[in-house]
Amino acid sequence: MTITADASFEVLPFTRTCRNIWEDGDHVLIGVSPGNSYFSSERISNLARWATTRFAQVDFVYADLHVDRMFAAFGYTQEHAEKRATKEIKAVKRRILKGVEESGPPLAEIRVRALSDFQTNPVYQLLHRRVLHFLETDDEFRKGCEEMALHFVGSKLQDGESITDAQLQVCFDYMAAELPFFIDTPSILDVPSSVAAYHVKMPMTDVLFARGGGLRATRNQAYAVVRPESDEMTRSSPNHPDNNAHTHAHTAPTEGTVDERRAA
Repeated sequence: MTITADASFEVLPFTRTCRNIWEDGDHVLIGVSPGNSYFSSERISNLARWATTRFAQVDFVYADLHVDRMFAAFGYTQEHAEKRATKEIKAVKRRILKGVEESGPPLAEIRVRALSDFQTNPVYQLLHRRVLHFLETDDEFRKGCEEMALHFVGSKLQDGESITDAQLQVCFDYMAAELPFFIDTPSILDVPSSVAAYHVKMPMTDVLFARGGGLRATRNQAYAVVRPESDEMTRSSPNHPDNNAHTHAHTAPTEGTVDERRAA
């Protein structure tokens, strides 16, 4: 089910419960990856302006953990990987801050923080440990993470080349740092409910929001694809820049039909 929030973005909550949480309007978290061309300062500005008209609180959280290891795992020397990671992280932070500033006077609180800012948060630490535990013990969860890793790095592999164990492990570590916010942002940030918003459906969405057991999102955690309405017509083009960005799977979400399939 699609919600057209205004003239610039369309919203696709993953389940009916996700839609209800969306309508509550307590909080939205917008995750931003370094090196992803989708997140220009103009796009950030539009997102910030749009989000503050719908939610009481808005958080932009950008990934800054394991970025150097990702570069090193795919051919960069350690020195070059560290320099490239530092450059990319500074650039994404700068784009977010610029976009938020240019969005105009905020109608709601906007915070911009890095993933590393939460490493001392006890709830985040607990959720991170749970993610690592399920990676080791839950075959379905691990498979979902493997699919997500391949979407991360597919463009970096040569034809016929398979991802190595070392590369897969770095991807797991990168994702494990992000996944707590898709499981229980309300507890991490002390908000009543939260919507994790991204411009594409992640391969992990079904695992965290639709299956009946294992590691699942909490009842007050939602997921929604939020994307510019124009993307619907252009995203299918192989030359569209978003389809070549360092990001997750470009797959439209499907609306859940039964609330019981929603995470408990």
